[in-house]
Amino acid sequence: MTTTRIETRPGTRHVGLALLALSLGGFAIGTTEFVTMGLLPDVAESIDRDIPTTGHVISAYAFGVVIGAPLIVSLGARMPKRALLLWLLAAIALGNVLTAVASGYVPVMLARVVAGLPHGAYFGVASLVAASLVPPGRRGRAISMVMMGLSAATVAGVPASTWLGQLWSWRAAYAAVVVIAVVAAVLVVAFVPALPGDPSASVRSELGALRRPAVIAAFLTGVVGFGGLFAMYSYIAPIVTDVVELPERAIPMFLLVFGVGSVTGTWLAGRLADWDNVRQVIGGLVATVLVLLAFHTFVEVAAAALVGVFLIGALGSVIAIGLQIRLMTAAGDAEMLGAALNHASLNIANGLGAWLGGLVIAAGAGYAAPALVGVGLSTAGLLVFLAGLRWAPVRAD
Repeated sequence: MTTTRIETRPGTRHVGLALLALSLGGFAIGTTEFVTMGLLPDVAESIDRDIPTTGHVISAYAFGVVIGAPLIVSLGARMPKRALLLWLLAAIALGNVLTAVASGYVPVMLARVVAGLPHGAYFGVASLVAASLVPPGRRGRAISMVMMGLSAATVAGVPASTWLGQLWSWRAAYAAVVVIAVVAAVLVVAFVPALPGDPSASVRSELGALRRPAVIAAFLTGVVGFGGLFAMYSYIAPIVTDVVELPERAIPMFLLVFGVGSVTGTWLAGRLADWDNVRQVIGGLVATVLVLLAFHTFVEVAAAALVGVFLIGALGSVIAIGLQIRLMTAAGDAEMLGAALNHASLNIANGLGAWLGGLVIAAGAGYAAPALVGVGLSTAGLLVFLAGLRWAPVRAD
């Protein structure tokens, strides 16, 4: 990975605990991002709206991510990295406090926008810090450790906070995220070393990375290619009940299997990135096309559907982390912005995939059809990435 600002500190004490602290912040983000889906009926009843309308609060969070990722990173590039991490964790806590106390549709929507603002910026800063703590040959694994918090949230944080929200109140789930963010901040202070900001950075120089063809190509790969995963996974609940024809109580099992796949893929992604980041992304997209085709063909077989969901979860992590490192490399002096942009692209992909999948369902193609939409999107993402390699290869600055 080409870098210009990262000062590698392989001798830093407590590297493992520092990575754990950074990962815990990702765990808080993953929990708040996905728990809304499990508590949507409870939130809808509380704010007196139907479920489809209340679903807009999920889009509001994604909107916050897309806006906040480039803006906050650009404005905060000069700040010392540990201080910026602490401000971002404070913003995560604030957004979830506002969500927990908000009353009414508009206040909840606004609170979710605030909660989403630090999402991409946090992963951008945390990825850069993680890479600075280890030797060059282990940077992919260090960044994957930060992302492991996000994956682990789908296995532990989301089910636990959903249970908490159903037991007491949906507001308790967001209060729990506040506690996690505070604990993460304490660990950051204790174990993450003080790292200077870049005094030469400016908003103009940071956002200037957006004009780089290699950055544009990698960003669009995430928007289109990752949308293929969301086209299918957004409709996993009706796929389980209407296509696989399993009872509703089987849905959590599929969600858990997806989470386990995501954790497995995150572990694998760091090692693949340290081996060959470009082949990692290409292989991940090719495998996604094949898995989605197989999923559509054999989805009515419960065991095959479970295997497909596991593989989609794993491949999603492989691609996401691969693209994050690719963007950090392509962004040159603006590595932190590159890492943050990845999360903006993935949130756009979320909306794009779900929207296109919904269109084919509304057209009467059935709940399995979004998997074929995913095949098309993942294929398009692969072509964009390959074109980007020829059009805008990344060179050392």
